[in-house]
Amino acid sequence: MTISELRAKQAQLVAEARAELEKITPETDEARSAEINSAHDKAMGEYDRLEARIAREEKLAEREAELNAADERRPVGENRSVKPGGDKDELHRQAFETFLRSGASALSREQRQIMLEARAQGVSPDAKGGYLAPTVFVARVIESLKAYGPMLDDGVFDIINTGNGNDLEMPTEDDTANEGALLGENVQDTEQDMEWGQKTLGAYKYTTKIIRVSEELLQDSAIDVEGRIAGAFAKRIGRIVNRHLTVGTGSAQPNGIVTAAGSTAAAAAAAIAFDDLIELEHSIDPAYRTALSIRWMFNDNTLKLLRKIKDAEGRYIWQPADVRGGAPASLLNYSYMINQHVANVGASAKSVVFGDFSKYAVRRVKELTTKRLVERYADFHQVGFIGFARFDGELLDAAAVKTLTHPAS
Repeated sequence: MTISELRAKQAQLVAEARAELEKITPETDEARSAEINSAHDKAMGEYDRLEARIAREEKLAEREAELNAADERRPVGENRSVKPGGDKDELHRQAFETFLRSGASALSREQRQIMLEARAQGVSPDAKGGYLAPTVFVARVIESLKAYGPMLDDGVFDIINTGNGNDLEMPTEDDTANEGALLGENVQDTEQDMEWGQKTLGAYKYTTKIIRVSEELLQDSAIDVEGRIAGAFAKRIGRIVNRHLTVGTGSAQPNGIVTAAGSTAAAAAAAIAFDDLIELEHSIDPAYRTALSIRWMFNDNTLKLLRKIKDAEGRYIWQPADVRGGAPASLLNYSYMINQHVANVGASAKSVVFGDFSKYAVRRVKELTTKRLVERYADFHQVGFIGFARFDGELLDAAAVKTLTHPAS
């Protein structure tokens, strides 16, 4: 099926699911209501499965387009001065894979030089670290991290890449309480300073913990060792970083966006009402609500509840993706993100986040460092690998993002 056909199938599923839900009336008994809700959720589960398939098809199309693009390393026309090969990132990747499989002793002189040029340095001048991951390796890990949560999506959040982990001072400015004034003739003007502030982004160190790999696996050239280790790094680092950037306490860890944001009270401890969402939406100033990064964020369980809510006119507030226009699925005309680290609906929980997410800054120290442990596991005929990455996050404008907070009971 083409992407257009998949989108059409999604629209059909939504229509069928909503038709099922319309069967519930005040006279419908509890057992029948549960049966209808189950049928609705099953149809929407198929909708989500198709959404994942569409995402894969779109990514595959992008990849095919990249592969079909011209190779910049090839000679162009009669210009023989452009030589094939020699791409620094590719040479670095090849050297790094050799390092992963066989250690530093297996590197050629040229590979060793490439790796040494990218040697990781510590904070102190004489400190030494592991080899840096090559550009291709880092890109693959970052792409995988997005699958575990949206907090590293540079299309939504303000991702700041730095070359070192020194404290990064971020100036802030809030002049919203000040306005101009009428001034009479020959009257001296008054002063009104702007309100400046400052927030600091550090660099908290995250580890993958040790990954042990058998020598047999490393020696098997048919196995993509680099890809397997990259996948393991992504799963371990991705989960903890997304969690902390979402709900981190700000004490010895990033200040998560849910923790840093202000809140609007929900009416019930175990439910979300249409009016709750209206209150949350309008708790954000209209100046922010026109930003490209304005959207909702909640987990998948909450999405299931929101899909069943109607407005005062009996219309569903959740709308599926637009097949013709290409617009994504939306809630009250705003797009949304699924983040499994946002809390479920419940007493005292913050279940929905809304606002301009570009005001949340994520600091990422660009070096992804790996260490290869040979002697430690030599008697097991295994090699250990550790990955390190450094991140921090902070909401730079507290007025830009708010959460829906449920009462304690």
